[in-house]
Amino acid sequence: MLYSTQRLVSMAISVALVMFSAIVHEVAHGWMALKLGDPTAKEAGRLTLDPRAHLDGFGSVALPLIMAAMGGPVFAFAKPVPYDPRRLRNPGKDDALVALAGPFSNILQALLGTALVYAVWNLGYDAVASGALAYEVLFWAMRLATTYVYVNLTLAFFNLIPLPPLDGSKLILPLLKGKAKMEYYRIQQYAMPILLILLYVLPQFLRMDPLGAFLDLTAGNLYDLLLSGV
Repeated sequence: MLYSTQRLVSMAISVALVMFSAIVHEVAHGWMALKLGDPTAKEAGRLTLDPRAHLDGFGSVALPLIMAAMGGPVFAFAKPVPYDPRRLRNPGKDDALVALAGPFSNILQALLGTALVYAVWNLGYDAVASGALAYEVLFWAMRLATTYVYVNLTLAFFNLIPLPPLDGSKLILPLLKGKAKMEYYRIQQYAMPILLILLYVLPQFLRMDPLGAFLDLTAGNLYDLLLSGV
């Protein structure tokens, strides 16, 4: 019973943090677009952290719940913040900057979370040792802070995968010319089935998990490096 309760609480923490982090991710896209000349997101009322403006039923709630229940990396997506590349001052370069703003916001959140982890550990450890704080409080505070770090690292590197509609696709597209660009557009129509195969089919049925391996190599290793002092 204790294990089940802890697992349910951990799932709730993961889902709540991934939803918040995904919202910040989308707001960052809109904020960067505004700074580069496109006020579309502001006009649409999307430069806010109010969840009601951003949450997507499947991507923000169902998907992270499913991923948490499966015990793997938890990620989600919010409703994409609208922007109009034609209103950017330098559409080619600025489009890439708008795309990078989302993952960059997650890296910044991961660094903020890292600082929080060390603060909680250093202050909480002494408080527990002196009897001023219950161990359970420190345990859950650390679980909250470390999950925040890992969730944001996962979102950052997942979104950098160069497959539409992920942000990485907008970074690779300006580098493609001629037939390569046409082939990329052809593959784009299969992006969602490819993502579903990577997320569910390969790990569950074929016991292959290239996405998990990629996230372990990137988000996992960086997470270990950031929190190596704890």
